Amino acid sequence: MGEQTHEDRSGARFERVRLTGATFEDVHLDGARLHDVDLRGASLRMVDLRGLRDRDVWLEDVEITGDVENVRINGVDVAPLIEAELDRRDPDRPKMRPTDAAGHREAWDVLERRWAGTVERARTLDPELLHASVDGEWSFIETLRHLAFATDAWVARALLGDPEPWHPLDLPHDDMPDSPPVPRDRSVRPSLEEVLALRAERTAMVRRVVDALTDEQLAGTTTPVTEPGYPEPEPYPVTRILRTILSEEWHHRLYAERDLDVLAPRAGDA
Repeated sequence: MGEQTHEDRSGARFERVRLTGATFEDVHLDGARLHDVDLRGASLRMVDLRGLRDRDVWLEDVEITGDVENVRINGVDVAPLIEAELDRRDPDRPKMRPTDAAGHREAWDVLERRWAGTVERARTLDPELLHASVDGEWSFIETLRHLAFATDAWVARALLGDPEPWHPLDLPHDDMPDSPPVPRDRSVRPSLEEVLALRAERTAMVRRVVDALTDEQLAGTTTPVTEPGYPEPEPYPVTRILRTILSEEWHHRLYAERDLDVLAPRAGDA
C-alpha cells in the first residue's frame, strides 16, 4: 500500500481492513474508536494514551515502559503498586525525588556513582557496539550526547541563563522540532572518550550547582533568558529544572543498562 502523508481523514471508517506490518508516524488517533481490532505483536513508542478506555481486552505478555498514573485495571489503580514495587527493588530510586538541597546533593552522588559503573561496563565492549541501536533506541554514545543536551538546555540555559550553551555533539530528543541554533547531527560518530570529555564538563556544572544549592534557592524560580530556544524563555521553578535532570539521568542510565544487556552477548560472539 502506498504512503499517505499530511492527509486529514478525520471521521473516516475502516472496516475489514488489513494493516499488518503497517507503520504509523505522526498520526492522530485521538478520539478514535477501535472495535474487534488485532494488535498482537504491535510496537507502540512515544504514544499518548491519556484518557484511553479499554473494555473486554486481552492483555497478556505485554511490556509497558513509561509514566504510569491513574491506571485502573479491573477496578484497581495499579500505579501506586508499581511505584512501590520499583522503590522496593531499588532503594536508590526514592532518592531521585528529593525535597531539599541536601537531598539533591545525595541524589547527584548516587547518579555519579551508578553512571561510573555503567561507563566502565561500556568500556568492555567493542567501540563499534557503542554506536549500535537496540530495538530502534539510541545507541550508548547517542544517550550520552542526549544527556549533554539535557544539561545544556535545563541547567546552562534555563537555570544559569546562557541563551546558547550548545555543543556540536548535543543531541535533542527526536520529537523536538528543529530549533536553530540547537544542533541535531545524527550522522557524527564520536568516540566514547570524546563524548565522555563533554559529559565530564556538563556533570561538573551540575555538581557545582547542587553543591552551592540552598533550600531558599530551591524554592525559587529562574530569571528567564530572552532569546528564543529550548526550553522556552520563561521562568521555571528550580525544583522542576533539577527534577528534570535527575529524571533524565536516572532513566537514561536504566535504558543504557538494558541495551548493554543485549549488546554484551554480541561482544562475546565477535
